[in-house]
This record gives sequence, C-alpha cells and structure tokens, in this order.
Amino acid sequence: MNNESFLYEIKGRVLVIHLPEELDHHNSRNLRYETDLLLAENYISRIVFDFSKTAFMDSTGIGILLNRYKEMQRSGGTVAVYGVKAGILRLLNLGGITKLISRFETKEAAVKG
Repeated sequence: MNNESFLYEIKGRVLVIHLPEELDHHNSRNLRYETDLLLAENYISRIVFDFSKTAFMDSTGIGILLNRYKEMQRSGGTVAVYGVKAGILRLLNLGGITKLISRFETKEAAVKG
C-alpha cells in the first residue's frame, strides 16, 4: 500500500485533487472525508482529478468519482480528469466514467473546462 497523501489546490471555484500513485479502499476514506470538508468550506463548482501519478485504482476509486460527479450535478457543477494513463483509462471506460466525466490532457485545459 502506498501511503502518499492527497494534495489539494483551490483555484477560484475549482478544486484540483492531485491523486497519489494508488487510489484504493485504503486511502479512499481520507479522500472522501477531506473533500467533504473542502466542499463544505468553499463554493466549488468544478472538481478536477489529477491522475498523472496514479498507476493503480480499484472499484473504490470509481465509486468516489461517481459520488463526486453526482454531488456536482446536484449543485450545478462539473467534474473533470486529466493525466489519465492507459491502464486507468481502461478502467474508467469499463466503469462508464468517461461517458459522464470530461477527460483532458493538461491541468490547464481541465481547469478551464
């Protein structure tokens, strides 16, 4: 298990979440808790997930993406991802995530939408 923590950036109304090498059931609870706090304390209209360092993700990671997508939909916001490697992209495709969440190549493009 990789114990890297998540890094968060707020740019105006955009929350950028830099994911660690592994996004799994071991660290997903922290991600859920920390983003809940950030969303409660800030007016966020877009969440951007940075997958550039992520090499492994299990179904818990898909659940988090879906949860944040639904939350942003309810509030009129959006979710995007960038830096997705081939293995993770395959998993996102299988989970139907790519039909719901926009994918970008760069952070700048993902933040702009």
